[in-house]
Amino acid sequence: MRRRMLFSTLVVTVIAVMLLGLPLGALTYKSIYDENIRQLQREADIIASDIDSQLEDTGRIDRDQFASIYPKRHIEIVIPGARAPIIAGGWDIDPEAEDAPDTMKAEAVSATGIEVTIWRDSSSVQESILNAWLGIAALSLLAIGLAGGLAMLQARRLTLPLVDLAATAERLGSGVATPWGHRYGIPEADRVAEVLDRSAERIAGLIATERHFATDASHQLRTPLTALTMRLDEIIAEADNPHIVREEGEAALAQAERLVETIENLLGRARKTQNPEVEAVDIDDVLERFVAEWTPVFRKENRELRLDGERGLTAMTVPSDLSQILATLVENAFKHGEGTVVVRPVDGGHSVRIEVSDEGEGIPDHISGRIFDREVSGGDGTGLGLSLARHIAESEGARIELIQTRPTTFALFLPSGASGLSKISGPV
Repeated sequence: MRRRMLFSTLVVTVIAVMLLGLPLGALTYKSIYDENIRQLQREADIIASDIDSQLEDTGRIDRDQFASIYPKRHIEIVIPGARAPIIAGGWDIDPEAEDAPDTMKAEAVSATGIEVTIWRDSSSVQESILNAWLGIAALSLLAIGLAGGLAMLQARRLTLPLVDLAATAERLGSGVATPWGHRYGIPEADRVAEVLDRSAERIAGLIATERHFATDASHQLRTPLTALTMRLDEIIAEADNPHIVREEGEAALAQAERLVETIENLLGRARKTQNPEVEAVDIDDVLERFVAEWTPVFRKENRELRLDGERGLTAMTVPSDLSQILATLVENAFKHGEGTVVVRPVDGGHSVRIEVSDEGEGIPDHISGRIFDREVSGGDGTGLGLSLARHIAESEGARIELIQTRPTTFALFLPSGASGLSKISGPV
């Protein structure tokens, strides 16, 4: 592209120089030639006038005078009635001879009828014309050179952004989604660069979303899978008791359905195609089912998970989301806390507060203020659970707070569902 731009610019420049230079050269030739002819004609008129004056004063023509005044001219004077022309001037040649140099001539007739013809050597005139043409050619070459230099600079200025933009596109194609931020002072190239930067930001957001989905899914699916594994262990251990096998099989199926629902929720949030639709939920049903699912896990470690607090509360939430949030809080207490873990719902008037506490040493002061930040953990955890739980809660208008560090107590605040239930149960 750079060579093509340079070649096209030079072609246009050469054509423009020829269109201007050739007429200028012809005009220069004519101007110099006509000026020298006019000068020679003036000399012929002056000589004719001088001859009339000499003849009137002295009765003869002073050829020596003309030779001294016009040393590089050949002059022929023809007097009416004379046998031969009078030769004067300082240039003694025969203009009619074959070996005579190129000449220019002018003719004049005096008032008394004397004919005067004057010649001069045209080599100096030709040299002046040639010098003028050389000057025009030099200026033309200079113009072509300047045009070529400017074309190279302009081609470089126009092609370098294209090369840089191609490199940016290549970086995007290879997965490096960092905005380049380069601008070139060319509106068209700058618009392309802005589009690529916006595309890089969108791609980076998509990559981050998918990465978060993968990490969040791996974290959130671990608990249902653990519960499902324990149910399957119970089935194997009670293989001789059909009634227990049936109950545990139904519980394992429920865990599998919960696993599928968790995956769908996580994927919907990651791609932002699913907005949670909250509903008035009976908190007792969710908490009792949740505690029943987690009790075998605690019993296996000789620990207790206890449901305490008020009963008959309703809240505006999504049952599957509420289970995920509680699973995160209880698992956090199970891994990092000690002793009995208590789940306690409390009526707060316009909200329902569900507290999860344990009997451990609590959360260190240096991380208590950042406990909900991503990848912040007080032990060997991933630091993802609490961050994801807060994100899920906020997506449906709830919130999670650390209300006490020793012993550790988290509280989930849900909008009260009493008004929602009254609307649902009202007259039809």
